[in-house]
Amino acid sequence: MRVGSGRGFTIVESLIAALLLSLGILALVGSAALASRMVGRGGVSTRAAFAAASRMEWLRRVAASSVPACTSPEWRSGSAVGPGLAESWELLDPGLPVQQVRLVVRVRHPTGTSVDTIVTGFLC
Repeated sequence: MRVGSGRGFTIVESLIAALLLSLGILALVGSAALASRMVGRGGVSTRAAFAAASRMEWLRRVAASSVPACTSPEWRSGSAVGPGLAESWELLDPGLPVQQVRLVVRVRHPTGTSVDTIVTGFLC
């Protein structure tokens, strides 16, 4: 009398297949969470870069609006605060023909604060 035909899967093979499938699904869920965090951080970095570019344009406009250039009362060190965002800027070497400005942008996000610093020069 013949008990098995040899066709099909054993219980051990089925358990191993289920274990491998579970590990694959867990890895997929973990990478999806990581990708979501990376997209969020990218949005924060984009917001910081946009704020920095906007502030530099404002400083250029203020520097060029006075005669002689860079003598406007607004052309000083200062700071500004927005929702989840803080900016501060300072003149590094006042009195030189090329004014160096340091701009620091701080952005809050769920896991802490990111700080970006830009140093540029304005011809005065």
